[in-house]
Amino acid sequence: IVMLINENPLLAEEAALNKCYKVMDLICEKCMKQRDMNEVLAMKMHYISCIFQKCINFLKDRENKLDTLIKSLLKGRASDGFPVYQEKIIRESIRKFPYCEATLLQQLVRSIAPVEIGSDPTAFSVLTQAITGQVGFVDVEFCTTCGEKGASKRCSVCRMVIYCDQTCQKTHWFAHKKICKNLKDIYEKQQLEAAKAKSEEENKRPEEAETTICQEDDSPKNSEEGKKESLQSDAGLEGLHEAAVGPQVSEE
Repeated sequence: IVMLINENPLLAEEAALNKCYKVMDLICEKCMKQRDMNEVLAMKMHYISCIFQKCINFLKDRENKLDTLIKSLLKGRASDGFPVYQEKIIRESIRKFPYCEATLLQQLVRSIAPVEIGSDPTAFSVLTQAITGQVGFVDVEFCTTCGEKGASKRCSVCRMVIYCDQTCQKTHWFAHKKICKNLKDIYEKQQLEAAKAKSEEENKRPEEAETTICQEDDSPKNSEEGKKESLQSDAGLEGLHEAAVGPQVSEE
């Protein structure tokens, strides 16, 4: 959202953003006060309003530029590159939702509050799931910089970070370059473990196949032995039947 504002001169002005965030607040209020409440849309409008207001604060204090805000949002901590400031802003916007009785707000708080910053699930993933209704993002990639869905270009060195284009990659490079080597080591370790697991799985298959063949070879013998035992048992029963009947005494 901040990058979109920064790319549009008409939006990147304090007066324009003031009007925009007030409209978002009005839509949010309408969604909550109408007969059929729409908590999802209300939360979405409130979140966008909070981002607009954050942009206004930066435009006031940072010489009419949003570049500093963008870098602050992308900057990751030294240990793993996690964007702490971004996480805090999202949590803060959720906490500021003015309708405390909303079921959606309570669900978000229960999901996010116990989670330590930097752990999963992130506030971004929980909020996105609540707004879009998507449970997880299987086989879907998002740009590390702008969050655009369907990003497909990976960092050529570490192969762990995904972008939608070179512009996003260049924007994020100041933060990514600090952890790129560590991510590369993690990626290579994961690849080795995956190859090892695949090799073990392939080795198990011939053993399982041999065991199955052995069981099939044994089954005919067991079947023949079962037939013999059955015939012997039947013969024994017939003998017992004849012995029980024996010669009958005549009434004469």
